[in-house]
Amino acid sequence: MFKKFSLFLILITIFSSSLKAEVIKKIIIEGNNRISEETVKVYGDININEDYSEIQVNQILNKLYSTNFFKKIDISLNNNILKINVEEHPVINQLILSGERNKSYEKEIKKLIRLKEKQSFVESFLKKDIEIIKQLYSSLGYNFAKVDVKIRDLDKTSIDLLISVERGNKTKISSIDFTGNKKIRSKRLKEVIASEEDKFWKIISKNTSLSQNLINLDQRLLVNYYKSIGFYDVKIKSNFAEINQSGNANLIYTIDEGNRFIIDKISTNVDKVYDKKIFFPLNEVFKKQIGEYYSPFKVKKLLEQIDILIEENNLQFVEHNVEEVVKDDTINIIFNIFEGERNLVERINITGNFVTNESVIRGELLLDEGDPLTEIGLEKSISKIKSRRLFKEVDYKISDGSKNNLKIIDINVEEQPTGEIGAGAGIGTSGGTIAFNIKENNWLGEGKSLSFDVELDEESLAGHLVFTNPNHNFLGNSLYYNLSSEKNDKPDQGYENSIISAGTGISFEQYKDVSVSLSLQATYDDLTTLDSASNSLKNQAGSFSELAATYGFTNDKRNRAFMPTSGSIISFHQSIPAYADKSFISNVFKLSKYHSFNEDIVGSGKLFLAGVNGLNDDDVRLSKRAGLSSKRLRGFERNKVGPVDGTDHIGGNYAAALNFEAALPNLLPENTNTDFGLFLDFGNVWGVDYDDSIDESNKIRSSTGIAMNWLSPIGPMSFVLAQDLAKADTDETESFSFNLGTTF
Repeated sequence: MFKKFSLFLILITIFSSSLKAEVIKKIIIEGNNRISEETVKVYGDININEDYSEIQVNQILNKLYSTNFFKKIDISLNNNILKINVEEHPVINQLILSGERNKSYEKEIKKLIRLKEKQSFVESFLKKDIEIIKQLYSSLGYNFAKVDVKIRDLDKTSIDLLISVERGNKTKISSIDFTGNKKIRSKRLKEVIASEEDKFWKIISKNTSLSQNLINLDQRLLVNYYKSIGFYDVKIKSNFAEINQSGNANLIYTIDEGNRFIIDKISTNVDKVYDKKIFFPLNEVFKKQIGEYYSPFKVKKLLEQIDILIEENNLQFVEHNVEEVVKDDTINIIFNIFEGERNLVERINITGNFVTNESVIRGELLLDEGDPLTEIGLEKSISKIKSRRLFKEVDYKISDGSKNNLKIIDINVEEQPTGEIGAGAGIGTSGGTIAFNIKENNWLGEGKSLSFDVELDEESLAGHLVFTNPNHNFLGNSLYYNLSSEKNDKPDQGYENSIISAGTGISFEQYKDVSVSLSLQATYDDLTTLDSASNSLKNQAGSFSELAATYGFTNDKRNRAFMPTSGSIISFHQSIPAYADKSFISNVFKLSKYHSFNEDIVGSGKLFLAGVNGLNDDDVRLSKRAGLSSKRLRGFERNKVGPVDGTDHIGGNYAAALNFEAALPNLLPENTNTDFGLFLDFGNVWGVDYDDSIDESNKIRSSTGIAMNWLSPIGPMSFVLAQDLAKADTDETESFSFNLGTTF
């Protein structure tokens, strides 16, 4: 008993002594050369005439070490005097990186490592920085890079740090193999992943080198693919890169496919605060998926259908989640629809927009300060910002506001190059055409676009300048101005003409997915004929002016504006004369429909109808007649189909085109930068109101071919190889065309 009590007293004594505080009356700092005494006091949070215990003195020590200013620190507190003796880290005077000729790589290395010029040289950072450099090179395919470090002492307080890098050769992927894949062939899995086997025809591919980043991506792609076709519990058990005698790698993935799951039942669980009848239309949608293989993409599409019903019925504060109940080889999917927190938007913060004005981003938001915070409204707002194609990434975060029901939304954007420059050419029976265009989609950081394009062939030169404000007055109205000039010199046909045109227009969303447009266009057209011209062309000679108003509507139900995979878009526009030397009325109808047949094939059908008719018995001017571009009827030159006056194609009163296309992105899956499309086009131009004697073939033209898009090292390129199937003797064909573009 006595022993226990004694031990207790000893412990109390030790504990109390450790808590004994002492007032600091004086501070002595020694050993500091670069770092001032005041800096030491500030970082150590040391104050005169305050009590400090032993524990608090140790805290001072830790704070000073955390600055990375000091290699060694001794600290003591005796007789009210705090003594601090330090040994400073030297400063890096110069960080010299040698052996790396690529400036972008050099910049990235200096960005990633912790050791920086004019900062302390912390020895413990060095080993980590060497590893960071090696990891960077490994991600680029250089798996055996060597890093050598030398330290050059200048004086007691500074050094030069010399880092020598030797990349070595890239580790190429000799072969890619899969084990455990009993249901899916290895050939198909090679089409899914990003990594590629090194072949002589892939000299420009970046994916033939062994890279941990690519391997990580491969594993995600494999999992996503398997799950998309029903393998719910697939696992990539391991990946292994075996270095062969040539110094290249044999890449092996081990897969546990698991079983393939079928959707057995789909149901909704609707909160009692909402009318269940609202969600009854989902039952028909669900029936179509019963018995199909499970896919997370199918679940996502069903959630989109739920969101549509929520939006159409203007339901507030709705949230939903998904339950997946697995039984044997089947899955039951339950959508829980319930009332979420009744939160309001207190504030919206926007960051990352160094070039783009904040008003451009706010103009796309469907939410404002004080509005109810809804998941659908926020997601659609983010989607609208992304659709402007001004930003590489758009992220958001929701945090608590000043009160329980108030939330702060932080939106962060990462800007991307918004300038575009492109060139194109076409080769046909009448020679060649050259086109050039330049465009800036974020003019002065205001989200406005300015574009200029010019097209040249042996007989004509045309240029167009367009300025567009897609969010005029911050109301979602798109306002544009255009100016164009065209010069045609056709001595073989016996005429020349020049056209100058200027106009303005506006479009705005009237209803959901429906936009209305209004425009006004002024045109001056001067046509001069030669003696060799036909009589009908001579009747067209002279100078004419006109002011035409155009109205129209567009119903856009595509899932996305860029490369859609489902939905449709339909539009109609009509132009009528406000003033004209010769009056006319024109109508244009367009319909496009998109459908995904499976994960690889996206089909589209497009219909184009145009008609122009004179008023008051006026003939339609040559420059206003309907025609078909080489994009609507591939394999034929622009406006070189239809009625012919002598040898000159004069266009017609009516034009029509029907296009079918199947996009095949995985036709060359080993090259992820290339996709193909097969097309079949039909079209015709007919009707001439000013001369009954003009030859106009009513034969329907048709063509087929291949369209290829290639994301080349110098920018996106597109190629069209077309073959006419049916044509008139007077038509002029174009068998090959290409376009090249890049961003800046």
